[in-house]
Amino acid sequence: MPFFITGSDSIFPSVELAHKDGLLAIGGDLSYDRLTDAYKKGIFPWNNADEPICWYCPDPRFVLYPADLKVSRSMQTVLNKKKFTFSVDTAFTGVIHNCRNAKGRRDEGTWITDEIEEAYTMLFKKGLAHSAETWMGGKLVGGLYGVQMGKVFFGESMFASEDNASKFAFINYVKKVENDGISLIDCQVYTPHLESLGATFISRKKFISLLEKLI
Repeated sequence: MPFFITGSDSIFPSVELAHKDGLLAIGGDLSYDRLTDAYKKGIFPWNNADEPICWYCPDPRFVLYPADLKVSRSMQTVLNKKKFTFSVDTAFTGVIHNCRNAKGRRDEGTWITDEIEEAYTMLFKKGLAHSAETWMGGKLVGGLYGVQMGKVFFGESMFASEDNASKFAFINYVKKVENDGISLIDCQVYTPHLESLGATFISRKKFISLLEKLI
């Protein structure tokens, strides 16, 4: 059984107690203190709108070391064409809202609930959450958002309404944060999209050890 959080001051159990699917705890809230405590421990919220808050710490963990970023020839062509422009932290609410309403998620349900939007917007206002944006003709067409703590960026979600727009934002943001001293990007769980960009699996034990050093 997962651990049930019943009080605002409850702490998370050891991540080693997580289920095979990564589920560690259920309940609690999305307060600043809860979220920052979770990220420091490698835990993130992930649940559908009709469920209580579920907290995960999967094993293995899907991550990207910025130096291992892969840029294909076709994407390099996209980068060189100047079709898109890139920005950071200029449209956070637009990015998270588009991630929530991306094709497929809008129809099948999404973990980005009203509460998630409010909580991460709060983290953005406090300087912990960040967004990367792709623009085309003055319109927001792609982007990503996540949380930065120490030398770690925890990616949360991406969207694209134009081909390659999310990859454009991701590649440019990885290059930026690498220059800023970020050593690890948490991708949480496997996707072929992120694997093509250089992400790989590491054990939860190694991931937690890296967090202890980098945060």
